[in-house]
Amino acid sequence: MSRRTAGWLHAPAAALACWGLGHTLWHGLTGPRTALAFGALIAAGEAVRRVPAEARPPFERPPTGRRARAPSPENLRALPPGLREGAPLGAAGALGYALLGEVGGRPAAHGVPQTVAVVVAAQLVGLVVYLVRGGGPVLDPFARRVLIAGFAAVCCQPLYTSGALRDWGVTGPVRPLFLAVLLVLTALCDAVLVAALIRARTGWPYGPLLRDELRALPGIGTAICATGAVSALAVAVAGLWALPVFCLPLLLTQIAFRRYAAARATYRQTIASLARATEIAGCTPPGHARRVAALSREVGRELGLGRPDLEVLEHAALMHDIGQLSLVDPVPEGATAPLPPAEQRRIALLGGAVARQTGAPPEVAVIVERQADPYRQQPVTARVVRTVNAYDDLVAGAAGPAGRLRALERLRLSTARDHEPRVVEALARVLARRENAG
Repeated sequence: MSRRTAGWLHAPAAALACWGLGHTLWHGLTGPRTALAFGALIAAGEAVRRVPAEARPPFERPPTGRRARAPSPENLRALPPGLREGAPLGAAGALGYALLGEVGGRPAAHGVPQTVAVVVAAQLVGLVVYLVRGGGPVLDPFARRVLIAGFAAVCCQPLYTSGALRDWGVTGPVRPLFLAVLLVLTALCDAVLVAALIRARTGWPYGPLLRDELRALPGIGTAICATGAVSALAVAVAGLWALPVFCLPLLLTQIAFRRYAAARATYRQTIASLARATEIAGCTPPGHARRVAALSREVGRELGLGRPDLEVLEHAALMHDIGQLSLVDPVPEGATAPLPPAEQRRIALLGGAVARQTGAPPEVAVIVERQADPYRQQPVTARVVRTVNAYDDLVAGAAGPAGRLRALERLRLSTARDHEPRVVEALARVLARRENAG
């Protein structure tokens, strides 16, 4: 799958949007009050979409005066479960309209084209407000929302219109079960689309990306699906007044998740600031911890690590040299490899102790304190940090591709004890991809 995959996903979304808008303009709206109510909900959800921070690693400060850009795949992958969906209220409204069969006991009969048209028009209105607030391009989420709403509507609306659900006995308490099955299929389709888009943008392995998206579904994804189904069922019985009542819990959940994201961002900045202490003290070269963290995360992805392991890997990479603050005299250029094994071990243990004191997860401290062990005794995350750290030390002051090749060759010659061959080759692939992209 290449970067052109994004275009292959955008093209059917554009075609579906044009078909829905054209059909609706030609034949007119069915149930305009219902369309307006759900459209307002979708537009409001898009308007309050979370404005992302500038698309750069979280341990780098963005330049002042720069306008926020849309989240890069890097930042998208770094988000905790549930926060990948930037507009959950809009997603729930689109699902609810796609699943709606009745309004106050009367058939809705708006069909697939009008469902797509309302979702597209409402998104465009909401995104105008979002862009005015400082948001960046949202082409991928827009196309994804259109495709998912279209998928749910195709699975549901023809059955309502033809009366097939009534003929099959899918009424009363059976209908929620039908909607639940349909929502599971829709959620799986959405996970496949998100993983495909990230894969197309980055070239990262598709399997781990899809696994991460599936693991994220029980988070706010479940709340989105439940709100969409409940709002459709409630409007079918009680009318449109039930729509804001049943969407309020999701709005509160969205606020809670944003606060959680802010707390996580603060913690990550604290770790980054602590990691810079070694640079300020002259123990390591400027930017060393940041470079090791960024490259370690890329190598971890290349090895197929999931999101939790990547977060641990990034934090450990930022703090891997923190034990050097215990040294009376800084190690030249911050490279601890020439030190005696006992001294390397002491620095690693002190670094692990500092990591525990910061409240970091135990796995982070373990990676830091085991940096001096033979690689066969280390977890894979520790092996990644060890190899990437050694690479950054080797290329310090070495300009151009020749210096990088010499560094990789030295790492390959040290695979007997110091570096795992699989990690070294993953690093080589990441560097080659960087060079081709740059």
